[in-house]
Amino acid sequence: MGTREMKTILPGATLGVMGGGQLGRMFVHAAQQMGYFTAVLDPDPTSPAGRVSHHHLQTGYEDPQGLAELARLSAAITTEFENVPAQALRQLAALKPVAPGADAVAIAQDRAQEKAHFTRCGVPVAPNAVIETPGQLAAVTNDLLPGILKTARLGYDGKGQVRVTTKAELAAAWDGLKRVSCVLEKMLPLVAEVSVIVARGADGTMVNFPVQRNLHRAGILAVTEVHEGNIEPALARQAVSATKSIAEGLGYVGVLCVEFFVLADGSLVVNEMAPRPHNSGHYSIDACDQSQFDLQVRTLAGLPLTQPRLHSPSIMLNLLGDLWGQHGESPAWDRVLALPGAHLHLYGKHEAKPGRKMGHLTLTGPSVAEVRQTALAAAALLGIAPF
Repeated sequence: MGTREMKTILPGATLGVMGGGQLGRMFVHAAQQMGYFTAVLDPDPTSPAGRVSHHHLQTGYEDPQGLAELARLSAAITTEFENVPAQALRQLAALKPVAPGADAVAIAQDRAQEKAHFTRCGVPVAPNAVIETPGQLAAVTNDLLPGILKTARLGYDGKGQVRVTTKAELAAAWDGLKRVSCVLEKMLPLVAEVSVIVARGADGTMVNFPVQRNLHRAGILAVTEVHEGNIEPALARQAVSATKSIAEGLGYVGVLCVEFFVLADGSLVVNEMAPRPHNSGHYSIDACDQSQFDLQVRTLAGLPLTQPRLHSPSIMLNLLGDLWGQHGESPAWDRVLALPGAHLHLYGKHEAKPGRKMGHLTLTGPSVAEVRQTALAAAALLGIAPF
């Protein structure tokens, strides 16, 4: 938490959010459904969350007047993206409760700090080396190659990442990334990618969603499957337990997502964490009795946390700008919505661009087989490659 203790904030109060993207929009919808007013700080006049919020402060994330106004309006404040300046969260925390706290967000913003935190929590990470100086570059051993060089800060959806197989390629890649602070991670034989979302209250209560099995394409999440048997039960328990220890170690308050790799030998290594709701948790709006955004509202408002329940098998498809026509013409939503258990969520973004997250489609149904069949039919209609 910030410097102020968490009190229960009942509906009727205003909840603030730093950032106006689709995660902020879905938080705002969840808060409004429960009877809260909302305030969004985002410089973009057409931000998805700003357009549906009661208040939209169109200022930069470090603008002192904007921050002061957000604190004045809000009973408590959260964030919807991890690259919000941690210093801005510290300023807000001097005035109002902030969850998650600046320290947790700062760790998630820096891959080197993040890996150190995972290790402290006893959660295995891929072999890696921090590269900040020519000396550290020269000291890299061959057993870390082939690897992926990742910028320590400001990387998301596969940005700021370069695959390297030799020391020469590594040196060239570091030059290409302008010699900023980086982490080199050894490439490991993966059989699956999974994620776990937990919500932790200021009193230490923690609840979790089921383990999500994820498929990425070109570094961007494409498909999430959540149902019985999507991952071996012992591995699922291990992933949930690791995520809880990571949240506990941060003294975290809010919704936290941790992504893992499942290796060919059946073991699990942690990839990264996001101090906010996560793309892989969007299915929870339609397939669970509480969504990740409902739990974000509860943790921020100091309300009781109850364990969410998955009531339907589900598969979520990310809808990227590539699915729109050359002149921005929409996909055939009418045909998609003719499928049973199809739930369409579009984020209200003006312009469709390749790789841009425009929305998601969640398919739910009575059985895993039926949901899979419907999801593949939806993918075929939309021009999404089968999975």
